[in-house]
Amino acid sequence: MQYSDDMKRRLRRIEGQIGGVLRMMDQEKPCKDVVSQLSAIRSAIDRATAYTVSRHLEQCIREELESDQAGDTEKLVQEAINLLVKSR
Repeated sequence: MQYSDDMKRRLRRIEGQIGGVLRMMDQEKPCKDVVSQLSAIRSAIDRATAYTVSRHLEQCIREELESDQAGDTEKLVQEAINLLVKSR
């Protein structure tokens, strides 16, 4: 699967957020501020995961349709859902 520049930017932004949290810890910032940033990171990771799984599912379905073979789309969708559930 080819990953877009947008996806790589998302992950670099998350990487920067993690660095920011580490700096906050070094500066002994309040717990609620650190947890707030960690929550934002988790949300960004969840969005990146969902985006990746949806793009993968889209690509698999397109390939199935282009191959002129009657495949099991339901199985592809279930695999995508399992990936999302497993990521939590």
